[in-house]
Amino acid sequence: FGPYTKKGGETNGVIAMIDLLVKDLDKEMQQAEVSEKDAQSDYETMMEDAGNKRAADSMLLTEKEGTKADTEEALETEKGKKAETSKELMGTMKYISGLHGECDWLLKYFEARKEARTSEIDSLTNAKAVLSGADFALLQTSARRGGFMAKRS
Repeated sequence: FGPYTKKGGETNGVIAMIDLLVKDLDKEMQQAEVSEKDAQSDYETMMEDAGNKRAADSMLLTEKEGTKADTEEALETEKGKKAETSKELMGTMKYISGLHGECDWLLKYFEARKEARTSEIDSLTNAKAVLSGADFALLQTSARRGGFMAKRS
Protein backbone atom coordinates (compact mmCIF):
# COMPACT_ATOMS: atom_id res chain seq x y z
CA PHE A 1 0.00 0.00 0.00
CA GLY A 2 1.10 3.44 -0.70
CA PRO A 3 0.82 6.63 1.17
CA TYR A 4 -2.63 8.21 1.67
CA THR A 5 -3.59 10.55 -1.09
CA LYS A 6 -6.76 12.37 -1.65
CA LYS A 7 -8.52 11.43 -4.76
CA GLY A 8 -9.97 14.53 -6.28
CA GLY A 9 -12.26 13.86 -9.20
CA GLU A 10 -13.62 10.43 -8.44
CA THR A 11 -15.49 11.30 -5.22
CA ASN A 12 -17.01 14.51 -6.54
CA GLY A 13 -19.30 12.52 -8.85
CA VAL A 14 -20.72 10.43 -6.00
CA ILE A 15 -21.21 13.47 -3.76
CA ALA A 16 -22.83 15.39 -6.60
CA MET A 17 -25.16 12.46 -7.19
CA ILE A 18 -26.08 12.35 -3.48
CA ASP A 19 -26.63 16.14 -3.51
CA LEU A 20 -28.89 15.73 -6.55
CA LEU A 21 -30.88 13.01 -4.75
CA VAL A 22 -31.22 15.26 -1.69
CA LYS A 23 -32.46 18.15 -3.86
CA ASP A 24 -34.97 15.85 -5.61
CA LEU A 25 -36.15 14.59 -2.25
CA ASP A 26 -36.56 18.16 -0.92
CA LYS A 27 -38.50 19.12 -4.06
CA GLU A 28 -40.82 16.11 -3.73
CA MET A 29 -41.35 16.91 -0.03
CA GLN A 30 -42.33 20.49 -0.87
CA GLN A 31 -44.73 19.28 -3.58
CA ALA A 32 -46.26 16.79 -1.12
CA GLU A 33 -46.69 19.52 1.52
CA VAL A 34 -48.34 21.88 -1.01
CA SER A 35 -50.55 19.05 -2.29
CA GLU A 36 -51.52 18.13 1.30
CA LYS A 37 -52.36 21.77 2.11
CA ASP A 38 -54.55 22.00 -1.00
CA ALA A 39 -56.28 18.74 -0.12
CA GLN A 40 -56.85 19.94 3.47
CA SER A 41 -58.30 23.23 2.17
CA ASP A 42 -60.57 21.35 -0.24
CA TYR A 43 -61.67 19.03 2.59
CA GLU A 44 -62.48 21.95 4.92
CA THR A 45 -64.45 23.69 2.14
CA MET A 46 -66.34 20.49 1.39
CA MET A 47 -67.15 19.96 5.08
CA GLU A 48 -68.37 23.56 5.42
CA ASP A 49 -70.57 23.18 2.32
CA ALA A 50 -71.93 19.87 3.65
CA GLY A 51 -72.75 21.50 6.99
CA ASN A 52 -74.55 24.36 5.26
CA LYS A 53 -76.47 21.90 3.09
CA ARG A 54 -77.47 19.84 6.16
CA ALA A 55 -78.71 22.99 7.89
CA ALA A 56 -80.68 24.07 4.79
CA ASP A 57 -82.12 20.55 4.40
CA SER A 58 -83.10 20.50 8.06
CA MET A 59 -84.93 23.82 7.72
CA LEU A 60 -86.61 22.63 4.52
CA LEU A 61 -87.67 19.40 6.22
CA THR A 62 -89.15 21.33 9.15
CA GLU A 63 -91.03 23.59 6.74
CA LYS A 64 -92.36 20.62 4.75
CA GLU A 65 -93.48 18.84 7.93
CA GLY A 66 -95.40 21.98 8.94
CA THR A 67 -97.00 22.18 5.52
CA LYS A 68 -97.89 18.49 5.70
CA ALA A 69 -99.50 18.94 9.12
CA ASP A 70 -101.54 21.90 7.84
CA THR A 71 -102.62 19.92 4.78
CA GLU A 72 -103.64 16.91 6.88
CA GLU A 73 -105.67 19.20 9.17
CA ALA A 74 -107.39 20.74 6.14
CA LEU A 75 -108.07 17.23 4.79
CA GLU A 76 -109.76 16.17 8.03
CA THR A 77 -111.87 19.35 8.01
CA GLU A 78 -112.92 18.71 4.42
CA LYS A 79 -113.76 15.07 5.24
CA GLY A 80 -116.06 16.32 8.00
CA LYS A 81 -117.70 18.80 5.65
CA LYS A 82 -118.14 16.04 3.07
CA ALA A 83 -119.84 13.78 5.62
CA GLU A 84 -122.22 16.59 6.63
CA THR A 85 -122.96 17.43 3.00
CA SER A 86 -123.58 13.76 2.21
CA LYS A 87 -126.12 13.54 5.04
CA GLU A 88 -127.83 16.69 3.81
CA LEU A 89 -127.86 15.30 0.26
CA MET A 90 -129.49 12.06 1.45
CA GLY A 91 -132.19 14.06 3.25
CA THR A 92 -132.80 16.16 0.16
CA MET A 93 -132.98 13.08 -2.05
CA LYS A 94 -135.47 11.47 0.33
CA TYR A 95 -137.60 14.64 0.26
CA ILE A 96 -137.43 14.77 -3.57
CA SER A 97 -138.43 11.11 -3.72
CA GLY A 98 -141.49 11.88 -1.57
CA LEU A 99 -142.41 14.81 -3.80
CA HIS A 100 -141.96 12.65 -6.85
CA GLY A 101 -144.37 10.07 -5.42
CA GLU A 102 -146.95 12.78 -4.75
CA CYS A 103 -146.57 14.21 -8.26
CA ASP A 104 -146.94 10.77 -9.81
CA TRP A 105 -150.17 10.24 -7.86
CA LEU A 106 -151.50 13.66 -8.88
CA LEU A 107 -150.72 13.02 -12.56
CA LYS A 108 -152.15 9.52 -12.46
CA TYR A 109 -155.51 10.59 -11.01
CA PHE A 110 -155.76 14.07 -12.58
CA GLU A 111 -158.52 13.21 -15.06
CA ALA A 112 -160.58 11.35 -12.45
CA ARG A 113 -160.23 14.23 -10.00
CA LYS A 114 -161.11 16.74 -12.75
CA GLU A 115 -164.25 14.79 -13.62
CA ALA A 116 -165.21 14.47 -9.95
CA ARG A 117 -164.73 18.24 -9.48
CA THR A 118 -166.86 19.01 -12.54
CA SER A 119 -169.55 16.64 -11.29
CA GLU A 120 -169.46 18.24 -7.85
CA ILE A 121 -169.74 21.74 -9.35
CA ASP A 122 -172.76 20.61 -11.38
CA SER A 123 -174.34 19.05 -8.29
CA LEU A 124 -173.72 22.19 -6.24
CA THR A 125 -175.21 24.37 -9.01
CA ASN A 126 -178.30 22.12 -9.20
CA ALA A 127 -178.60 22.11 -5.39
CA LYS A 128 -178.38 25.88 -5.34
CA ALA A 129 -181.04 26.11 -8.04
CA VAL A 130 -183.30 23.69 -6.12
CA LEU A 131 -182.82 25.74 -2.98
CA SER A 132 -183.69 28.85 -4.98
CA GLY A 133 -186.95 27.26 -6.02
CA ALA A 134 -186.25 25.68 -9.40
CA ASP A 135 -188.00 22.45 -10.29
CA PHE A 136 -185.83 19.84 -11.99
CA ALA A 137 -188.29 17.02 -11.76
CA LEU A 138 -189.22 17.04 -15.45
CA LEU A 139 -185.76 17.76 -16.88
CA GLN A 140 -183.64 14.97 -18.22
CA THR A 141 -179.94 15.14 -17.42
CA SER A 142 -177.23 12.87 -18.52
CA ALA A 143 -176.57 10.59 -15.65
CA ARG A 144 -173.03 10.24 -14.72
CA ARG A 145 -172.49 6.91 -13.29
CA GLY A 146 -169.52 6.05 -11.20
CA GLY A 147 -167.76 8.14 -8.76
CA PHE A 148 -164.49 9.69 -8.04
CA MET A 149 -162.41 6.64 -8.94
CA ALA A 150 -164.67 5.23 -11.73
CA LYS A 151 -163.02 4.01 -14.88
CA ARG A 152 -163.89 6.03 -17.97
CA SER A 153 -165.05 4.30 -21.09
